[in-house]
Amino acid sequence: MRTDYPYTVETDADGFLFVQFTDLEDTFTQGETLEEAAYNASEVLSAMLAYRLEHNQEIPDPSVATQNSFMAAPSPEVQAALLLRKARGNKSLSELASAMKTSWPAVQRLENPHHWPNLKQLDKAARALGKRLILTLE
Repeated sequence: MRTDYPYTVETDADGFLFVQFTDLEDTFTQGETLEEAAYNASEVLSAMLAYRLEHNQEIPDPSVATQNSFMAAPSPEVQAALLLRKARGNKSLSELASAMKTSWPAVQRLENPHHWPNLKQLDKAARALGKRLILTLE
């Protein structure tokens, strides 16, 4: 599953670059340069996805980038929480805790966007969900 989301950039009346996420209409920011806009895009995406995770709100899957869009990825801890939430699907936290042979609070922390799970925890959760943990560096 991908965790990078497309966004568009337009120049506003004041000359700032306005960033709007395609799949998250309530997620936007701005910057004076493309580099600043891209940095701010990643920051606001991380914050909005963390908020939605914390409040158990729906998070749409990212759409495919178009020729006129850019891509932003959330922070690693938000990516980990998002990936586990999506992989868990309809399985309850209690079911996952049982499959991992651990406590419910330990599993709940894995979906906390402010918690940094280690690779061993992520791998164990992935295996309990019938998945594989695959890391990439970009």
